[in-house]
Amino acid sequence: MDETREIPPKHDLNAKWEACLDLGVRRFVYSSLAGAFSGLLLFRSPVTRWASVAFGAGVGIGSAYTECSYKFDGSPAKLATPKTSDPPLPDGQD
Repeated sequence: MDETREIPPKHDLNAKWEACLDLGVRRFVYSSLAGAFSGLLLFRSPVTRWASVAFGAGVGIGSAYTECSYKFDGSPAKLATPKTSDPPLPDGQD
């Protein structure tokens, strides 16, 4: 009676969380390093260098969040405007 059932990859939340955590950390670190490198090359002021690091970190976290939301929910639902139909014409009018 001891059957081990394999969870389909579509429904395995542990694997999705692990993949998203890994993706988030990697993109945060790589984007922060890219921001630091470009800040060293392009800017003189320490404030603008830190701003480029923060911008890179934000881009990394944002892209990881977007990809993780696709993994969990699929593509986000689009809000559609309700379709309105023309009101019926009174009898005798065409």
